[in-house]
Amino acid sequence: MRLPIFQVDAFTDKVFGGNPAAVCPLERWLPDDVMLRIAVENSVAETAFFISLGDGFEIRWFTPEIEMDLCGHATLATAHVIARHLSYPKSSIKFESKSGGLTVEVEEKLLMLNFPSRMPEPTVDVPQEILDSIQVKPVEVLKSRDYVLVFENEEIIRNLAPRQNILDQINLDPGGVVVTARGRDVDFVSRYFTPQSTIFEDPVTGSAHCSLIPYWSEKLDKESMLALQLSKRIGKLFCKNAGDRVLIAGEAVTYLEGTITI
Repeated sequence: MRLPIFQVDAFTDKVFGGNPAAVCPLERWLPDDVMLRIAVENSVAETAFFISLGDGFEIRWFTPEIEMDLCGHATLATAHVIARHLSYPKSSIKFESKSGGLTVEVEEKLLMLNFPSRMPEPTVDVPQEILDSIQVKPVEVLKSRDYVLVFENEEIIRNLAPRQNILDQINLDPGGVVVTARGRDVDFVSRYFTPQSTIFEDPVTGSAHCSLIPYWSEKLDKESMLALQLSKRIGKLFCKNAGDRVLIAGEAVTYLEGTITI
């Protein structure tokens, strides 16, 4: 069996930036174990698979370990492939997923994700391993799908060096740990870590912004915001709070186009 595959760098305007995702168009769903093995072989944070479905598409996302409930950068990468490689004629791309209906609007350079909002709530029920791993005391701890740790400033976020051996003692499947602060030159910054994951620090995490956008929108009293994810690859996200939805926009570039043989 031969399958097309693309690798796309999402939330960046240049190759080797942003977050790489593999994208596999399918005519029909493969067995789950096969899709997981493909994700393992691809060895990037996420591999997206999609099939045609009526006037849109159905999408699923796999890490090298598990199937995810929602993934922003791989959805952005998939929309990039559909719009710019498969010549899809519509400017609005609709997806069905495990997190419900998702839409991506295709503009000249930007692709805008329309995702569900996940406002994080304050919590004192945080695993001690998270605090021990991060080593710097946050000013606030919240929880939605992910644990969200808020710090005083951008420099703390840049300099954090979480101890993976401690964080790997817990499993937050399918979530992770977001660290965030107000930005110097942007509205807010963040980083994202996943315990027991092949890729410990995710370069750019669109789904985490489902929580970061409503949180910072309330704190900053702003609807539209610019965010940076401060991994080594750096990701730029144009964000908007829209009630029970969030809009997350970014650019994407194709790194690879090829064929899988299985």
